[in-house]
Amino acid sequence: MTTLESTAAPRPQSNSEKQPALIPAAFLIPFILITCCFALWGFANDITNPMVAAFQKIFLTGATEATWVQVAFYGGYGAMAFPAALFIRKYSYKAGILMGLFLYAIGGLLFIPASSVGEFFPFLVAYFVITCGLSFLETTANPYILSMGPAETATRRLNLAQAFNPIGSLIGMYTASQVILANLDARGKAERELLSMAELDTVKAADLAVVSQPYVMIGVVIALMFVLIAFIKMPVGKPPEARDVSLAAIFGRLRHSKSYREGVVAQMFYVGAQIMCWTFIIHYGTDVFMARGMGEKAAQVLSQQYNIVAMIIFCASRFICTFFLKFIHPGTLLMTLACGGMALSVGTIMLGGVAGLYCLVLISACMSLMFPTIYAIALKGLDGDDAKFAAAGLIMAIVGGTFLPMLQAGVIDTWSLGLVSAVQASFALPLLCFVVIATYGYRTVKFYDS
Repeated sequence: MTTLESTAAPRPQSNSEKQPALIPAAFLIPFILITCCFALWGFANDITNPMVAAFQKIFLTGATEATWVQVAFYGGYGAMAFPAALFIRKYSYKAGILMGLFLYAIGGLLFIPASSVGEFFPFLVAYFVITCGLSFLETTANPYILSMGPAETATRRLNLAQAFNPIGSLIGMYTASQVILANLDARGKAERELLSMAELDTVKAADLAVVSQPYVMIGVVIALMFVLIAFIKMPVGKPPEARDVSLAAIFGRLRHSKSYREGVVAQMFYVGAQIMCWTFIIHYGTDVFMARGMGEKAAQVLSQQYNIVAMIIFCASRFICTFFLKFIHPGTLLMTLACGGMALSVGTIMLGGVAGLYCLVLISACMSLMFPTIYAIALKGLDGDDAKFAAAGLIMAIVGGTFLPMLQAGVIDTWSLGLVSAVQASFALPLLCFVVIATYGYRTVKFYDS
């Protein structure tokens, strides 16, 4: 502080100067470190979505069987969310972050033995371990960010942190496209089925090495992040209010919160819509470009480029919508975006071809704000242990990313009506998801103080 500043008489603060801080100075470094974790799990999510198509080709499976990648990956969220809440309740937010990073790193390194074995199941185990770690990270990081400053700016603060998640997602998508899909053996599924067993094993081993390398590298990066956070002093978070903190009392309070209960349902359908749109854009684009005479590998790589464009739009829209939250009611913005997602889903189903693919890409602009906004609305007014277990429920809702993509894959494998293609018809499921989300946005505006 300068001498002038220290001796000057205090002056009245204007209304703008009395606005609560978005990120208080004391929390800046911890906020940056935890925000980095948002990008790190974004990488894992979006390098993995295109692997459904990759494993389908490598292991010569149908779309439904290959979607076990998503079941294993997102199943870890359901399995570990409440154990994570119990863990951070007993220890601390920092301990929860460290446990999440530890499991994430171990899961990435498990790709080494999985590649050596050369079977599908060990990869599913590795994905499951990774998302056990991500479940710890998300269960911990979201309420941790909410606690790093005034309650009045909590929704904007979480949206700001979540805005860096798609940056990690973009890197993951680029890695999937340029490091994995572009370097897999060019032969498609039909050509591989004609190879001898020895030839097929050689091709499969080479492809699995290509798939595994980025996961092993991110495992090393996560291990370094673990060491960095372990040695940095972090805030403990807000203490809980004086109340009954037994599990029965906590779950009783959460059960009676309509905005929370419905938020968990909306979150489940949102995650399902996101994973379906980003996973099966590869299948949609591949159909479009192969119909134009392109080879399967080239069509898959080009489709992944559209997926990257979708993520760029998602990322830009996240920052734009975070700004609009200063002026627009969160529920109103959520409802508006969901209605946009519904309209674009109809275009994806009915238009087909490149026009339908453009609609599918643009859905990402509508999805950008949904996860953190639903999360913040559902957690509003909750703190202490209530917030920890409520966060676990919202993270557990990510299991929508397991069964909904599986249902979509089932439509793709079994659809036989000639009105639209099987891949086009499958996007009726994201359409239904956006209906649920729009309803939650409407009820937030109509009934809840968000």
